[in-house]
Amino acid sequence: MENNKLVRFTIFLCINILALGVGVLLMDNGQTSPWYASLNKAPWTPEGWVFGAAWTTVMISFAIYMAALSLNFPFGFKPLMKLYALQWFLNVSWNYLFFNQHQTLIALIFIVSLWLLIGYFTFNYIKTVKYYTIFIAPYLIWMTIAASLNAYIVFNN
Repeated sequence: MENNKLVRFTIFLCINILALGVGVLLMDNGQTSPWYASLNKAPWTPEGWVFGAAWTTVMISFAIYMAALSLNFPFGFKPLMKLYALQWFLNVSWNYLFFNQHQTLIALIFIVSLWLLIGYFTFNYIKTVKYYTIFIAPYLIWMTIAASLNAYIVFNN
């Protein structure tokens, strides 16, 4: 990785890891809570450790993607940074809404919005970043799975 890309990757990775940390703080015991344990969950719900592994992979990959994408614009390119900030907000807020407040329907709206936003990043910038698009694929795939898990909970509890 060239120096400028490495600096941008490091910045995006730190911000992404911060999102994971803030999200965990807002989860109110998350998957280990009695509330979550009592829910009727989708048969395809993965084991708990998969969530940590998936999110780690997603955030590293997304940092690579954002570093590559941001090199095509001035670093302060406002529309791109606003979309990135919105992604961060939706991602972190979902944890609070779902696990802390038990607002599964509102959380579903947030996660579907996040899925749409990641889809927008994927398809709107594919010509800009070309093969780097593969690095956003884990995020889009994971959001598809996560949204389906959230939807199952909304419709079956």
